[in-house]
Amino acid sequence: MLRDITIGQHFPGNSVVHNTDPRLKILLVIGYIVLLFTVTNLLGLALSLALLTVLYLVAKIPLKLILKSLKPILPIVIFTAVLNLFFMGGEGQPLWQFWMFKIYKEGIVYAVFMSVRIVALIAGTSLLTYTTSPIVLTDAIERLLKPFAKLHLPVHELAMMMTIALRFIPTLIEETDKIMNAQKARGAMLDTGKLTERVKAMVPILIPLFISAFRRADELAMAMECRCYRGGDGRTRLKVLKFQGRDWLVLAVCLAAFGAVWATRYLLPRVI
Repeated sequence: MLRDITIGQHFPGNSVVHNTDPRLKILLVIGYIVLLFTVTNLLGLALSLALLTVLYLVAKIPLKLILKSLKPILPIVIFTAVLNLFFMGGEGQPLWQFWMFKIYKEGIVYAVFMSVRIVALIAGTSLLTYTTSPIVLTDAIERLLKPFAKLHLPVHELAMMMTIALRFIPTLIEETDKIMNAQKARGAMLDTGKLTERVKAMVPILIPLFISAFRRADELAMAMECRCYRGGDGRTRLKVLKFQGRDWLVLAVCLAAFGAVWATRYLLPRVI
């Protein structure tokens, strides 16, 4: 299960999505997230998923990899769907009722909408990290937050901190998997037993994981200090971010797609 998590990983490529300005990609991802939660009908939701699928195909990232990476969030999706299914009210008689639990047609529709939204949200944000290297992502975040530097906000340090945290997610997942395999080889029962027993069995995993995380942080700090890292003051870049023709083309296509999804709110009846 842990090996299926690909959040934070970067897959190098030479597609239009890979070469698009990272600042534009961050803004488009934010706009896509907002768009997902403003969709009110099935056509708008379908268009949102179609747009995401096209972007993945253009980026040449296998869809099987995306489906595999979504496995870890299935418990969250199922939990959210169950909550909306049983606790979402509706008009008329319920389709099914047992004790205090009632299922309405509106509850089923809302559960499907929320589940698809969560899946599309994770897949959309993952596309940003799949197609953008951590260094470029740091520069993009720093440039977007640059206006806040006038308020004495440590923009560079914040961007660096967020990118390092994102970069080390795959590393910590790999470290956790190694520790779990080592504990299983020593006879630890991690997959069987009662819930309380499984929670207790996680203690021998969390302690070495925290120790490993602090050790890696110390090694990273030492490496940055040895390379004379002193923050963003006076720092130059090998590649300066500039908008190019393809960036404007990507922006126009995405805005047209966003507009089509947004128009469904007014052209079609609301479902939720």
